Amino acid sequence: MTVTDITVIGGGPAGLYAAFYSGVRQMSVRLIEAQEELGGKVRLYPEKMIWDVGGVPPARGSEFRKNLIQQGLTFDPEVHTGTTVTDIKRQENGQFEIITHDGRSFASKTVIIAAGSGIINPQRLTIDGAERFEISNLHYTVQSLETFRGKNVLISGGGNAAIDWANELDDIAGRVILSCRSEVMKGHESEVNKVMCSNVDCQFRTSIHRLIASEDGSRIAQVELLCGEDEYRTVDVDHVIVNHGYERELTFLNDSTIALEQTGHQRIAADADGRTSIDGLYAAGDVVDYSGKLNLLAGAFQDAANAVNAAKQFVDPEAGAKGMVSSHNEVFKKRNEEMKKQEAASK
Repeated sequence: MTVTDITVIGGGPAGLYAAFYSGVRQMSVRLIEAQEELGGKVRLYPEKMIWDVGGVPPARGSEFRKNLIQQGLTFDPEVHTGTTVTDIKRQENGQFEIITHDGRSFASKTVIIAAGSGIINPQRLTIDGAERFEISNLHYTVQSLETFRGKNVLISGGGNAAIDWANELDDIAGRVILSCRSEVMKGHESEVNKVMCSNVDCQFRTSIHRLIASEDGSRIAQVELLCGEDEYRTVDVDHVIVNHGYERELTFLNDSTIALEQTGHQRIAADADGRTSIDGLYAAGDVVDYSGKLNLLAGAFQDAANAVNAAKQFVDPEAGAKGMVSSHNEVFKKRNEEMKKQEAASK
């Protein structure tokens, strides 16, 4: 069994940066991700513009995710996607044993949990037969805004995601109807104000009651909204977007043989360097909680670097507390030269 210096659980922003920075610190790393694709929650928002990373121009989620993955794989980590961690054990020799859903086990000197909010899947409509429209015009994520150009779009939800999509589609779609179950929206104040001042038709105290199919049964042609207790309203639609939140699963934190201290909402208690209640086990990103925690992408990257630095000293007590400046790394030096040649050739 191959023993790595670090096993990173989670292939989102924090996990990918941890894999990258482990390479910077010359540590062998294994990356385990439950989903079939890397990128974490960013993969759910390919069209969203991401602004909150210092010094990086705003980019759509799809581009940002592509860059995250490319950077994370710089040092060729051992990667396992579609693999769910079910248990973490401490072996007699002090190493960790990570057990996955398919019965495999992996050995590692240290572990960094960067599982975010857990395995995330959009909450789907509980209406009978709704799933058959997922291949046509029922959407739980937005892959391309152009899909909705000039169309009648109904968005169901009253949180940040639903409000954001309503604002994004206001100038693209022919008509946007926002169906909100409650009397108020629960989103960022500026975005709520924006949608309320837009052309979006906000339908409060409504919810999807029935999906009415087209004549050939292939698409949703109309949506019947429940308004109050016994009142119904039917609207014509070309597309339906459902943003009812996400199902999150982080059961291995509670079921693991190793009992990790938690702070609530399935967050791991740690210090600012990612050190948990278990020596050699660290946490980074949305899954960790400590005083001064920054819940931004920039914070996830810092969490990851701090956790890797702590893990490096755990494996090698003589190692420096921090890594080298990235521009001094020989791998980057070689790639910088390659990029300069490409730039010169394109001129």
